[in-house]
Amino acid sequence: MTRRLLLAIAVLGVSMATAHAKSYSVTLPQPASIAGTELKPGQYTVELEGQQVTIKSGKTRISAPVKVETENNKFASTTVRYNNSEGKYKIQEIRLGGTKTRLVVNTGSEAKGGGF
Repeated sequence: MTRRLLLAIAVLGVSMATAHAKSYSVTLPQPASIAGTELKPGQYTVELEGQQVTIKSGKTRISAPVKVETENNKFASTTVRYNNSEGKYKIQEIRLGGTKTRLVVNTGSEAKGGGF
């Protein structure tokens, strides 16, 4: 009886852990902004939870609302598409590698978080 209870708790713990956001790795080759915050070039972790994307690197953590869209085919790698306005790059969408998921960044949104 005790073993079954422990097994049930372990299974519940594993399923709760998988419910958290999945992360993807992306490299920004040039400075770019999202939700009004500029990110320096470098390696970042991208997490999606619901309609919210979080981009992290070290102490930097920026969240922005996104529209989640599903494409017909999987993306080979995680890539970022930009809008170049007035010589500044703004992240327009993120395509998540190994999935059919495309994240379209809501324009005019305010940043949450920081770490600069």
